[in-house]
Amino acid sequence: MKLDQSYFRKDVLEVAPDLIGKVLVRVFDDGTTEKWQITETEAYRGEEDEACHARKGRTPRTEVMYAEGGAVYVYLIYGMYWLLNIVTGTKDDPQAVLIRGLKNIDGPGRVGKALQLDKSFYGENIITSTRMWIENGSEKLQHSTSPRIGIDYAPDEWRLKPWRYTIAD
Repeated sequence: MKLDQSYFRKDVLEVAPDLIGKVLVRVFDDGTTEKWQITETEAYRGEEDEACHARKGRTPRTEVMYAEGGAVYVYLIYGMYWLLNIVTGTKDDPQAVLIRGLKNIDGPGRVGKALQLDKSFYGENIITSTRMWIENGSEKLQHSTSPRIGIDYAPDEWRLKPWRYTIAD
């Protein structure tokens, strides 16, 4: 039921929409386990993508994006929210899926807060982790696409790409 390495080795434009309806599992420090259906994702695709953190190449912040698919990429925004991204694709091809929403949790900052993310998740392997992983959902859900949001710094060519995926109403 847990997604394997081969799943995350695929291109981000295949993985991001397919994660809609999958189940994110989090085992907390006190031993409790929570499961949420993934409801919204965004794709970021390599150094050529002007909205992607890897657009400027390898940096200490983006180094994990150059790992093989399945690595966790977390980063802090506004000094208070850890955002969850899952690296996809092959080694040295920086791609990642931002998990923007879970069932009843809208927004990537709220997702990070609910999951109690922190810097310790940076680089963790989502396949072998004992504290967070992704499983298949019970059914394949339809999704809709729209432009990515929160990336006003990117040129229109990249900002307007329909690489945001949400459960279809």
